[in-house]
Amino acid sequence: MEVFLLVTVGWIFSVCLHEFGHAFVAYHGGDHTVKDKGYLTLNPLHYTHPVYSLVMPLVFLMMGGIGLPGGAVYIENHLIRSKGWRTAVSLAGPAMNLILVVLLCIPFWCGFIDQNFGPALAFLITLEVSAILFNLIPVPPLDGFQAWAPWLSEEVAETMMRNSNMFLWILFLVMWNVPVANMFFWGVVFLVTNLLGIDSELAREGFRQFQFWKH
Repeated sequence: MEVFLLVTVGWIFSVCLHEFGHAFVAYHGGDHTVKDKGYLTLNPLHYTHPVYSLVMPLVFLMMGGIGLPGGAVYIENHLIRSKGWRTAVSLAGPAMNLILVVLLCIPFWCGFIDQNFGPALAFLITLEVSAILFNLIPVPPLDGFQAWAPWLSEEVAETMMRNSNMFLWILFLVMWNVPVANMFFWGVVFLVTNLLGIDSELAREGFRQFQFWKH
């Protein structure tokens, strides 16, 4: 139960950090409305959607451990001063997750992790890496698509965004039902975590403890 609470709280914080990154860069890129909307804070109430921010991410975590993007900031793209800034806004969220991953790895690198805390932190790091990689898939409405959407024709970008829910559910179905796709994705995730010095077996133990209801 302790691992579940620690990972869940850590995940909610990471969602806020991710969305803060989008808002911070958007503000400096010309959209000052994000300040009035309360996005330049780490208050989860400003970022959460009851289904997409809480229900779906927790369900997916409990089922398979994939780190879904969970929040949403509404950027006024017409106020952003250039295509380059719009791309930067999209990539700022994953960049914040990356910074968090590095910070979470420091206790491992410094040898400060014990057997009680290690599995939870290793699992949380793995979730963050999965969130970064998943978010960078160029499928609308994920950040990977949003990053290159400004360079598409306006008609193509708008058409794809109008059908973003369909694209996202197709992606979920592929990830969940096509073993090769699932194995490839998690293979890349564990490759990255191993390069960071995080033991994949420790992360799997963290996931096992996270699912306390199965014990």
